Amino acid sequence: MRVTLLGTGCPQVSTRRYGPSSLLRWKERQFLVDCGSGVTQRLLGAGSAGKNIDALFLTHLHSDHIVDLFQLIISSWHQGRDRPQRIFGPPGTRQYLNGLMALWRSELEQRIAHEKRPSTRALELDITEVEPGIVLRDGDLTVIAVAVRHQPVKAAYGYVFTDGSQKVAFSGDTAFCPELILAAKDADALVHECFIHREMLALPGVRRPETIENVASYHTLSTEVGKVAAQARARCLILNHFVPVAFDAAALMAEVRADYAGPVLVGEDLMQFDTATRMVSHGDVMVALPPS
Repeated sequence: MRVTLLGTGCPQVSTRRYGPSSLLRWKERQFLVDCGSGVTQRLLGAGSAGKNIDALFLTHLHSDHIVDLFQLIISSWHQGRDRPQRIFGPPGTRQYLNGLMALWRSELEQRIAHEKRPSTRALELDITEVEPGIVLRDGDLTVIAVAVRHQPVKAAYGYVFTDGSQKVAFSGDTAFCPELILAAKDADALVHECFIHREMLALPGVRRPETIENVASYHTLSTEVGKVAAQARARCLILNHFVPVAFDAAALMAEVRADYAGPVLVGEDLMQFDTATRMVSHGDVMVALPPS
């Protein structure tokens, strides 16, 4: 399995860290987890495209995780996709997507009539609203949805991909979550969100101390995420979806290393990890992690 971090940011606008999204490649299959801002550009940067995605898994329906869904759909059509978009998400996904497509219906009808493209199959949606448990079987691959703790969001999931020999877990957005720890046991890679509390300061007119505490309450703190990885016995921890997007990476690493002795990657957009070879690549840099 190869994991590529497409966007490692959050709702804060950043030219370095785009919105949350990850790509998982398994054999000839390509799966997308979340669809944050800039996902279609990052897919091209990762050597892929929306037309190649076999399924999209939405962790929850917060705007930063779904904001570029229509862009993914229409750009995949422009790229020549010849099949519907297969989308898995929490309850409410169908209502959201039906509303999204209705919003753009007149524009789409005009494009379809005028552009005369060979197919409109890419504009069709195959939607599955999931509950905790197995949500997809594809040959040897199983995808499991794990209910995580992102209250007051009613339904939020992490996802675990496993083929029996390799395993990758994505946390989604969550506070410290024993259920996720159990599901991610012995994962070759745990891709986990990270809220860096010490970097979040109150700013008049932007956020109050109460705002910071409320947001922190449904995310995993940088002082907790190492404990998550240690308890899960993860073979590699990949930090992702940083709040805020700018932070002291050395201080973050020290916090995580206080609890977790395994390899830690402070994620960057377009960073890739291969679970089979344990190779990490980012741009022209390649690093081999020790055998697990």
